[in-house]
Amino acid sequence: MQTNTRRLMLRGGTILLAALLVTTVGGWAGDTADADAGPSSGAEVLGELRALRQQLDAKQGELEVARLQLDRVDAIMQYSTHYRLPADMATAVYDVALSEGIDPGLAFRLVKVESAFNPRAKSHVGALGLTQVLPSTARLYEPGLTTEQLYDRDTNLRIGFRYLRDLLDRYPTRIELALLAYNRGPARVEQLLGAGRDPANGYETAVMKGFRHR
Repeated sequence: MQTNTRRLMLRGGTILLAALLVTTVGGWAGDTADADAGPSSGAEVLGELRALRQQLDAKQGELEVARLQLDRVDAIMQYSTHYRLPADMATAVYDVALSEGIDPGLAFRLVKVESAFNPRAKSHVGALGLTQVLPSTARLYEPGLTTEQLYDRDTNLRIGFRYLRDLLDRYPTRIELALLAYNRGPARVEQLLGAGRDPANGYETAVMKGFRHR
């Protein structure tokens, strides 16, 4: 693809040079040449230049898409290796996180702390799945959702990350508070803050360890 793009650029440069020559020669010839010959030749060259420009733009678009795809695959492979996850699990966490507006680096850390990537995890208070979402919270986003459906990998990730996104929007400059609200509940966090107390319990530190916000 890159070779084709370079060929188009070289061809475009050659035609551009030809166009300049046609224009220059046309200027020298003045009234001694056929009046229709210069403009016709110039129009043909310019038309081909426009066509080549369109092809070059299309190739550059294809190269950008290919670059983004390679970046995605590289990132997923790194997360898969770092967390020792199957490729399909790493891909799901990465793609769902991005679709819900969550930095994948934060998403992977949250799932690790919440469930250690166990899709059948269940807490003593009834939180379920990879992101340890309570059924009551999940049904705020998808009414009628069953417990078994909440164990579905993609469904659980989608709801958990959507809930986290809402909390990040609630505390736009305080990721730590958003994480604490995810863990302790936003009502409890607000209650502690209102009483002048620090809601920190170590959860936010565990999730944020090594995380660099992009």
